[in-house]
Amino acid sequence: MSKNKELFVTAFALFSMFFGAGNLLLPPLLGYQATDQWFWVTLGFMITAVIIPIFGILAHARLQGTMYDFGKKVSPIFSTVFCIIIYIISVAIPSPRTAAATHEISIFPNFGTSALLTSSIYFALVLVFVLNRSKILNFIGKFLTPLIVLILLLIIAIGLFMPHQEVATSMIEGSPIFTGLLEGYQTFDAIGAIVIGGVIIISLNLKGDNSFEEKKKLIAKSGWIAGIGLFVMYAGLILLGSYFSNEIEIDMSKGSDYIRATLLRGISTETLGNIGTAFLSVLVALACFTTAVGITTGTADYFKGLFKGSQNAYIITANVACILGVGVGQLDFHDIIVIAIPILKFIYPIAIVLIFLNVIPQKFATPLVFRAVVLVTFLFGLVDAINFFYPTNEIIVTIRENVPLGTADFGWVLPALVVFVLTVLFSQQKNEEYKSLS
Repeated sequence: MSKNKELFVTAFALFSMFFGAGNLLLPPLLGYQATDQWFWVTLGFMITAVIIPIFGILAHARLQGTMYDFGKKVSPIFSTVFCIIIYIISVAIPSPRTAAATHEISIFPNFGTSALLTSSIYFALVLVFVLNRSKILNFIGKFLTPLIVLILLLIIAIGLFMPHQEVATSMIEGSPIFTGLLEGYQTFDAIGAIVIGGVIIISLNLKGDNSFEEKKKLIAKSGWIAGIGLFVMYAGLILLGSYFSNEIEIDMSKGSDYIRATLLRGISTETLGNIGTAFLSVLVALACFTTAVGITTGTADYFKGLFKGSQNAYIITANVACILGVGVGQLDFHDIIVIAIPILKFIYPIAIVLIFLNVIPQKFATPLVFRAVVLVTFLFGLVDAINFFYPTNEIIVTIRENVPLGTADFGWVLPALVVFVLTVLFSQQKNEEYKSLS
């Protein structure tokens, strides 16, 4: 395979593994609610759903190891526990969520079958792909992603160039940027980056025809290409939601899963006519499926490594992940998101700072810096997670009200930044003192 072809196959595979259920369903409703504020919610959404995930891929390009390498400077125990938590979350929430979205948008409206039947067939196919992982990168990159991109670009292009009524008044309360940031959390893309990046590395290693530096350049370039693709799709979907805000009537009192699915179905019908529903069904099924395959493969890879390269560990993990996917896939999309919110508020900030610390120059990312920044992020992320369950607790309310951005669920940002700067300065001072004594 030529270098350029390998680059685009890898970039397409990355894009499709990122682009799953939440990536399709979340942006249009965000634009629908933001209306004339679409630019600001897009800006916020891009930070957590595009920029940070691509930094995660760049970190993988530098490390070329596993997720364990992201946190090993904190401590081996922390990194092991962090990896296990992330992988459990991944197979228990975003992976089943792809099956739920496929059922609600692609299968049930057309066939009226049960969620159990859908998720059973869905994860049986996922398992087939995962157990044949050496072919994953090429098949997804060559065939599935181009079809996803083609259908989505068709919907976006037609929708944007159609004549539209004046957009409605924004329904968003508070800052649209922070609304976009928090909504970007729910794509799981930052967590996805450190899971899926490992899949790409192992798939490239199985080919065995690239040096470390060649793989570093290939992964980094493919990450940027995938990031540009995600940016175009997200911006297009948010803008579509805004444009159709006065043209598609939705009962906002219904559950958010119904609202998101109805809006996306309405947009596809408006742009492509009656055939739009069929195109949408194919689009959702493909986008969700490739993400589930990437998550399950990444999880199985990790536990294979944990058990010293045992292929049995890989097969057992893949089977357990798919069985869990069938079980959780019985919930609807909205229920899965509700379960995910407190978990995301706690674990997502830690994933973000680990990505950041693994991207910056190593002289600024000493073990002391890692430990201090992660500890502070952990504590403030825990406050946001507790607030979800106990929003009237006096201690939690006081902390959130007195920490900058605390009430917007970003109270961890400034403390983590301050601790980062202080520990970097402290580490450099200690290094200077050590050099002067030696």
